[in-house]
Amino acid sequence: MINSGLDNVIAGETGISSVGKEGLGLTYRGYSVKDLALHSSFEEVAYLLIYGKLPNTSELSSYKDKLTRIGTLSPELKNLLETLPRNSHPMDVISCAISLMSVFESESQDGRKTATIGDQLISVLPYVLGYWYRYHTKGEKIDSSSIKNPTIAGRLSQVFSGYSPDQETITAIDSTLILYAEHEFNASTFVARAVTSTLSDTYSAVNAAVGALKGNLHGGANEAAIQFISGFDSPNQAEKSVMQLIKSKRLIMGFGHRVYKNGDPRSPVVKKLAAVLATKSKDPKLYDIAERIEHVMQNEKGIYPNLDFYSAVVYHFSGIPVEMFTPIFVIARTPGWIAHVIEQKKNNRLIRPIAHYNGPSERPFVKIHHR
Repeated sequence: MINSGLDNVIAGETGISSVGKEGLGLTYRGYSVKDLALHSSFEEVAYLLIYGKLPNTSELSSYKDKLTRIGTLSPELKNLLETLPRNSHPMDVISCAISLMSVFESESQDGRKTATIGDQLISVLPYVLGYWYRYHTKGEKIDSSSIKNPTIAGRLSQVFSGYSPDQETITAIDSTLILYAEHEFNASTFVARAVTSTLSDTYSAVNAAVGALKGNLHGGANEAAIQFISGFDSPNQAEKSVMQLIKSKRLIMGFGHRVYKNGDPRSPVVKKLAAVLATKSKDPKLYDIAERIEHVMQNEKGIYPNLDFYSAVVYHFSGIPVEMFTPIFVIARTPGWIAHVIEQKKNNRLIRPIAHYNGPSERPFVKIHHR
Protein backbone atom coordinates (compact mmCIF):
# COMPACT_ATOMS: atom_id res chain seq x y z
CA MET A 1 0.00 0.00 0.00
CA ILE A 2 1.34 3.43 -0.95
CA ASN A 3 0.59 6.34 1.39
CA SER A 4 1.07 9.49 -0.64
CA GLY A 5 2.75 12.15 1.45
CA LEU A 6 3.29 9.53 4.19
CA ASP A 7 -0.27 10.24 5.30
CA ASN A 8 -1.02 8.36 8.56
CA VAL A 9 2.32 6.54 8.37
CA ILE A 10 3.92 6.13 11.81
CA ALA A 11 7.57 6.90 11.06
CA GLY A 12 8.95 6.81 14.58
CA GLU A 13 8.41 7.54 18.25
CA THR A 14 8.67 10.83 20.09
CA GLY A 15 8.23 12.03 23.64
CA ILE A 16 8.28 15.68 22.67
CA SER A 17 4.71 16.41 21.58
CA SER A 18 1.36 14.80 20.90
CA VAL A 19 -0.62 16.09 17.94
CA GLY A 20 -4.30 15.33 17.49
CA LYS A 21 -4.23 12.28 19.73
CA GLU A 22 -7.61 11.43 21.25
CA GLY A 23 -7.70 12.37 24.91
CA LEU A 24 -4.51 14.43 24.64
CA GLY A 25 -4.88 17.10 21.98
CA LEU A 26 -1.70 19.11 21.43
CA THR A 27 0.80 18.84 24.25
CA TYR A 28 4.47 19.67 24.68
CA ARG A 29 6.10 17.00 26.86
CA GLY A 30 2.68 16.34 28.39
CA TYR A 31 1.68 19.95 29.02
CA SER A 32 -1.35 21.37 27.21
CA VAL A 33 -0.29 23.94 24.64
CA LYS A 34 -3.24 26.09 25.70
CA ASP A 35 -1.99 26.18 29.29
CA LEU A 36 1.52 26.98 28.11
CA ALA A 37 0.31 29.79 25.83
CA LEU A 38 -1.83 31.32 28.57
CA HIS A 39 0.42 30.89 31.60
CA SER A 40 4.06 30.60 30.52
CA SER A 41 6.56 32.41 28.29
CA PHE A 42 8.34 31.43 25.10
CA GLU A 43 11.59 31.18 27.05
CA GLU A 44 9.98 28.69 29.44
CA VAL A 45 8.68 26.62 26.54
CA ALA A 46 12.04 26.70 24.74
CA TYR A 47 13.69 25.43 27.93
CA LEU A 48 11.02 22.73 28.29
CA LEU A 49 11.48 21.49 24.73
CA ILE A 50 15.28 21.63 24.63
CA TYR A 51 16.12 20.56 28.18
CA GLY A 52 13.13 18.31 28.88
CA LYS A 53 11.51 20.05 31.86
CA LEU A 54 9.89 23.31 32.87
CA PRO A 55 12.45 25.59 34.54
CA ASN A 56 12.09 26.85 38.08
CA THR A 57 12.43 30.55 38.84
CA SER A 58 16.20 30.47 39.15
CA GLU A 59 16.68 28.34 36.04
CA LEU A 60 14.41 30.57 33.97
CA SER A 61 16.18 33.73 35.12
CA SER A 62 19.57 32.23 34.24
CA TYR A 63 18.28 31.03 30.90
CA LYS A 64 16.88 34.43 29.94
CA ASP A 65 20.14 36.06 30.99
CA LYS A 66 22.01 33.57 28.80
CA LEU A 67 19.81 34.27 25.78
CA THR A 68 20.39 37.99 26.23
CA ARG A 69 24.15 37.55 26.67
CA ILE A 70 24.70 35.37 23.59
CA GLY A 71 22.29 37.31 21.38
CA THR A 72 24.89 39.36 19.54
CA LEU A 73 25.90 39.62 15.90
CA SER A 74 29.51 38.93 15.02
CA PRO A 75 31.34 41.27 12.62
CA GLU A 76 31.22 38.46 10.05
CA LEU A 77 27.44 38.20 10.34
CA LYS A 78 26.97 41.96 10.06
CA ASN A 79 29.12 42.02 6.94
CA LEU A 80 27.08 39.19 5.43
CA LEU A 81 23.77 40.89 6.19
CA GLU A 82 24.95 44.15 4.65
CA THR A 83 26.14 42.30 1.55
CA LEU A 84 22.97 40.31 0.91
CA PRO A 85 20.68 42.30 -1.41
CA ARG A 86 17.38 43.82 -0.29
CA ASN A 87 15.44 41.60 -2.69
CA SER A 88 16.71 38.44 -0.99
CA HIS A 89 14.05 36.14 0.42
CA PRO A 90 14.20 36.55 4.23
CA MET A 91 14.25 32.76 4.60
CA ASP A 92 17.39 32.70 2.47
CA VAL A 93 18.87 35.39 4.69
CA ILE A 94 18.29 33.12 7.68
CA SER A 95 19.78 30.17 5.84
CA CYS A 96 22.91 32.12 4.90
CA ALA A 97 23.31 33.34 8.48
CA ILE A 98 23.02 29.82 9.90
CA SER A 99 25.59 28.54 7.40
CA LEU A 100 28.01 31.30 8.35
CA MET A 101 27.53 30.57 12.04
CA SER A 102 28.33 26.92 11.38
CA VAL A 103 31.68 27.96 9.88
CA PHE A 104 32.80 30.32 12.63
CA GLU A 105 31.17 28.51 15.58
CA SER A 106 31.09 24.88 14.52
CA GLU A 107 29.40 22.20 16.57
CA SER A 108 32.70 20.55 17.43
CA GLN A 109 34.27 23.80 18.64
CA ASP A 110 34.80 24.04 22.40
CA GLY A 111 32.55 21.04 23.03
CA ARG A 112 29.47 22.83 21.70
CA LYS A 113 26.36 20.68 21.86
CA THR A 114 23.04 20.74 20.02
CA ALA A 115 21.26 22.47 22.94
CA THR A 116 23.87 25.24 22.99
CA ILE A 117 23.45 25.80 19.26
CA GLY A 118 19.69 25.92 19.71
CA ASP A 119 19.95 28.59 22.38
CA GLN A 120 22.27 30.61 20.16
CA LEU A 121 19.93 30.43 17.16
CA ILE A 122 16.91 31.47 19.24
CA SER A 123 18.78 34.50 20.58
CA VAL A 124 20.65 35.58 17.42
CA LEU A 125 18.07 35.10 14.64
CA PRO A 126 15.83 38.02 15.73
CA TYR A 127 18.83 40.32 15.31
CA VAL A 128 19.75 38.69 12.00
CA LEU A 129 16.33 39.55 10.59
CA GLY A 130 16.18 42.99 12.18
CA TYR A 131 19.68 44.01 11.14
CA TRP A 132 19.19 42.95 7.52
CA TYR A 133 15.74 44.56 7.31
CA ARG A 134 16.65 47.88 8.93
CA TYR A 135 19.95 48.18 7.04
CA HIS A 136 18.34 47.75 3.65
CA THR A 137 15.12 49.69 4.30
CA LYS A 138 16.34 52.54 6.51
CA GLY A 139 20.13 52.48 6.23
CA GLU A 140 20.41 51.74 9.96
CA LYS A 141 22.90 49.43 11.65
CA ILE A 142 21.13 48.26 14.78
CA ASP A 143 23.11 47.53 17.91
CA SER A 144 21.76 44.56 19.87
CA SER A 145 22.94 46.15 23.11
CA SER A 146 20.54 49.05 22.52
CA ILE A 147 17.52 46.73 22.56
CA LYS A 148 16.77 46.34 26.23
CA ASN A 149 13.63 44.19 26.15
CA PRO A 150 14.30 41.02 28.21
CA THR A 151 12.09 38.73 26.09
CA ILE A 152 12.47 37.22 22.64
CA ALA A 153 8.97 38.44 21.76
CA GLY A 154 9.77 42.00 22.80
CA ARG A 155 13.06 42.02 20.93
CA LEU A 156 11.38 40.63 17.81
CA SER A 157 8.98 43.55 17.78
CA GLN A 158 11.61 46.17 18.54
CA VAL A 159 14.19 45.04 15.94
CA PHE A 160 11.75 45.86 13.15
CA SER A 161 9.99 48.94 14.50
CA GLY A 162 12.84 50.58 16.38
CA TYR A 163 10.70 51.37 19.41
CA SER A 164 9.71 49.48 22.54
CA PRO A 165 6.40 47.59 22.16
CA ASP A 166 3.58 47.73 24.69
CA GLN A 167 2.83 44.77 26.93
CA GLU A 168 -0.23 43.62 24.99
CA THR A 169 1.85 43.32 21.83
CA ILE A 170 4.63 41.46 23.63
CA THR A 171 2.11 39.05 25.17
CA ALA A 172 0.45 38.38 21.82
CA ILE A 173 3.71 37.73 19.96
CA ASP A 174 5.01 35.62 22.83
CA SER A 175 1.92 33.40 22.73
CA THR A 176 2.19 32.87 18.98
CA LEU A 177 5.81 31.80 19.42
CA ILE A 178 4.65 29.22 21.96
CA LEU A 179 1.87 27.97 19.70
CA TYR A 180 4.27 27.61 16.76
CA ALA A 181 7.11 26.07 18.81
CA GLU A 182 6.51 22.38 18.17
CA HIS A 183 4.23 20.10 16.16
CA GLU A 184 5.53 16.52 16.08
CA PHE A 185 6.63 15.06 12.70
CA ASN A 186 5.65 17.98 10.48
CA ALA A 187 7.53 18.37 7.20
CA SER A 188 10.36 20.59 8.45
CA THR A 189 10.87 18.61 11.65
CA PHE A 190 10.94 15.33 9.76
CA VAL A 191 13.53 16.77 7.39
CA ALA A 192 15.65 17.85 10.38
CA ARG A 193 15.45 14.34 11.83
CA ALA A 194 16.32 12.77 8.46
CA VAL A 195 19.43 14.95 8.17
CA THR A 196 20.36 14.19 11.77
CA SER A 197 20.00 10.46 11.10
CA THR A 198 22.88 10.70 8.59
CA LEU A 199 25.11 11.94 11.46
CA SER A 200 25.33 15.41 9.94
CA ASP A 201 25.64 18.44 12.23
CA THR A 202 22.92 20.45 13.98
CA TYR A 203 23.33 23.54 11.80
CA SER A 204 22.74 21.44 8.67
CA ALA A 205 19.65 19.84 10.19
CA VAL A 206 18.16 23.22 11.12
CA ASN A 207 19.02 24.71 7.74
CA ALA A 208 17.28 21.83 5.99
CA ALA A 209 14.24 22.48 8.16
CA VAL A 210 14.34 26.16 7.18
CA GLY A 211 14.29 25.13 3.54
CA ALA A 212 11.21 22.97 4.12
CA LEU A 213 9.45 25.73 6.04
CA LYS A 214 10.05 28.14 3.19
CA GLY A 215 7.55 26.18 1.08
CA ASN A 216 4.07 27.67 0.83
CA LEU A 217 2.38 24.42 1.84
CA HIS A 218 4.18 24.50 5.17
CA GLY A 219 5.32 27.91 6.35
CA GLY A 220 3.98 30.56 4.01
CA ALA A 221 0.31 30.37 4.90
CA ASN A 222 0.32 33.26 7.38
CA GLU A 223 1.74 35.64 4.77
CA ALA A 224 -0.80 34.48 2.21
CA ALA A 225 -3.58 34.84 4.78
CA ILE A 226 -2.84 38.47 5.63
CA GLN A 227 -2.52 39.37 1.95
CA PHE A 228 -5.93 37.83 1.37
CA ILE A 229 -7.61 39.46 4.38
CA SER A 230 -6.16 42.90 3.72
CA GLY A 231 -7.45 42.82 0.16
CA PHE A 232 -10.97 43.64 1.37
CA ASP A 233 -12.41 46.96 2.49
CA SER A 234 -15.26 45.54 4.56
CA PRO A 235 -16.64 42.30 6.01
CA ASN A 236 -19.49 42.34 3.49
CA GLN A 237 -17.09 42.59 0.57
CA ALA A 238 -15.04 39.75 2.05
CA GLU A 239 -18.11 37.54 2.46
CA LYS A 240 -19.20 38.10 -1.13
CA SER A 241 -15.75 37.30 -2.48
CA VAL A 242 -15.27 34.20 -0.32
CA MET A 243 -18.63 32.85 -1.45
CA GLN A 244 -17.49 33.22 -5.05
CA LEU A 245 -14.18 31.53 -4.30
CA ILE A 246 -15.96 28.63 -2.64
CA LYS A 247 -18.21 28.19 -5.68
CA SER A 248 -15.17 28.11 -7.95
CA LYS A 249 -13.46 25.66 -5.57
CA ARG A 250 -10.48 27.93 -4.95
CA LEU A 251 -8.07 27.34 -2.06
CA ILE A 252 -8.24 29.86 0.79
CA MET A 253 -5.02 29.96 2.81
CA GLY A 254 -5.23 29.77 6.58
CA PHE A 255 -8.01 27.18 6.71
CA GLY A 256 -8.00 23.44 7.27
CA HIS A 257 -5.27 21.21 8.61
CA ARG A 258 -3.85 17.82 7.67
CA VAL A 259 -4.23 16.55 11.25
CA TYR A 260 -6.99 18.64 12.83
CA LYS A 261 -10.21 17.85 10.98
CA ASN A 262 -12.48 19.46 13.60
CA GLY A 263 -10.52 22.61 14.25
CA ASP A 264 -6.97 23.58 15.20
CA PRO A 265 -6.83 23.79 19.03
CA ARG A 266 -4.35 26.65 18.76
CA SER A 267 -6.65 28.88 16.71
CA PRO A 268 -9.08 30.00 19.47
CA VAL A 269 -6.13 31.06 21.62
CA VAL A 270 -4.55 33.23 18.95
CA LYS A 271 -7.94 34.60 17.86
CA LYS A 272 -8.47 36.07 21.34
CA LEU A 273 -5.04 37.70 21.15
CA ALA A 274 -5.90 39.21 17.77
CA ALA A 275 -9.14 40.58 19.24
CA VAL A 276 -7.24 42.28 22.06
CA LEU A 277 -4.84 43.97 19.66
CA ALA A 278 -7.73 45.00 17.39
CA THR A 279 -9.42 46.91 20.21
CA LYS A 280 -6.34 49.10 20.67
CA SER A 281 -5.76 49.61 16.95
CA LYS A 282 -6.73 52.81 15.13
CA ASP A 283 -8.13 50.67 12.32
CA PRO A 284 -9.57 47.44 13.76
CA LYS A 285 -11.60 46.48 10.69
CA LEU A 286 -9.05 43.84 9.63
CA TYR A 287 -10.14 41.71 12.58
CA ASP A 288 -13.82 42.08 11.64
CA ILE A 289 -13.01 41.05 8.08
CA ALA A 290 -11.06 38.02 9.29
CA GLU A 291 -13.89 36.97 11.58
CA ARG A 292 -16.44 37.26 8.76
CA ILE A 293 -14.25 35.07 6.53
CA GLU A 294 -14.04 32.53 9.34
CA HIS A 295 -17.84 32.42 9.71
CA VAL A 296 -18.38 31.98 5.98
CA MET A 297 -15.86 29.15 5.77
CA GLN A 298 -17.42 27.36 8.74
CA ASN A 299 -21.00 27.78 7.57
CA GLU A 300 -20.42 26.97 3.91
CA LYS A 301 -17.59 24.44 4.04
CA GLY A 302 -17.34 23.24 7.62
CA ILE A 303 -13.66 24.20 7.56
CA TYR A 304 -11.98 25.92 10.50
CA PRO A 305 -9.08 28.39 10.62
CA ASN A 306 -5.67 27.01 11.49
CA LEU A 307 -3.02 28.74 13.57
CA ASP A 308 -1.72 30.74 10.60
CA PHE A 309 -4.96 32.65 9.98
CA TYR A 310 -5.26 34.68 13.17
CA SER A 311 -1.50 34.70 13.79
CA ALA A 312 -1.29 36.76 10.61
CA VAL A 313 -3.76 39.22 12.15
CA VAL A 314 -1.71 39.37 15.37
CA TYR A 315 1.48 40.13 13.46
CA HIS A 316 -0.31 42.76 11.38
CA PHE A 317 -1.52 44.63 14.46
CA SER A 318 1.94 44.22 16.01
CA GLY A 319 3.52 46.15 13.14
CA ILE A 320 5.65 43.28 11.90
CA PRO A 321 6.46 43.42 8.16
CA VAL A 322 4.55 40.77 6.19
CA GLU A 323 7.75 39.33 4.72
CA MET A 324 8.88 38.49 8.27
CA PHE A 325 5.85 36.37 9.21
CA THR A 326 7.39 33.07 8.07
CA PRO A 327 10.90 33.91 9.37
CA ILE A 328 9.33 34.46 12.80
CA PHE A 329 7.87 30.97 12.43
CA VAL A 330 11.50 29.78 12.11
CA ILE A 331 12.47 31.37 15.42
CA ALA A 332 9.39 29.92 17.12
CA ARG A 333 9.94 26.41 15.74
CA THR A 334 13.69 26.28 16.45
CA PRO A 335 13.26 24.86 20.01
CA GLY A 336 11.09 22.09 18.55
CA TRP A 337 13.60 21.29 15.82
CA ILE A 338 16.43 21.22 18.35
CA ALA A 339 14.46 18.93 20.65
CA HIS A 340 13.90 16.50 17.77
CA VAL A 341 17.57 16.61 16.74
CA ILE A 342 18.53 15.70 20.30
CA GLU A 343 15.93 12.93 20.44
CA GLN A 344 17.01 11.51 17.06
CA LYS A 345 20.65 11.42 18.18
CA LYS A 346 19.78 9.48 21.33
CA ASN A 347 18.23 6.56 19.46
CA ASN A 348 19.48 7.02 15.94
CA ARG A 349 18.87 4.92 12.88
CA LEU A 350 19.34 6.18 9.34
CA ILE A 351 15.98 7.27 7.92
CA ARG A 352 15.72 5.58 4.55
CA PRO A 353 12.21 4.77 3.25
CA ILE A 354 11.61 2.84 0.03
CA ALA A 355 9.64 3.79 -3.08
CA HIS A 356 7.31 1.87 -5.34
CA TYR A 357 8.90 1.85 -8.80
CA ASN A 358 6.54 2.77 -11.64
CA GLY A 359 9.07 3.35 -14.43
CA PRO A 360 9.79 1.22 -17.54
CA SER A 361 10.70 -2.45 -17.38
CA GLU A 362 14.31 -3.46 -17.88
CA ARG A 363 15.37 -2.79 -21.47
CA PRO A 364 18.55 -3.12 -23.56
CA PHE A 365 21.00 -0.23 -23.72
CA VAL A 366 21.15 1.44 -27.14
CA LYS A 367 24.50 2.87 -28.15
CA ILE A 368 24.45 6.57 -29.01
CA HIS A 369 24.92 6.21 -32.79
CA HIS A 370 21.83 3.94 -32.94
CA ARG A 371 19.46 6.28 -31.05
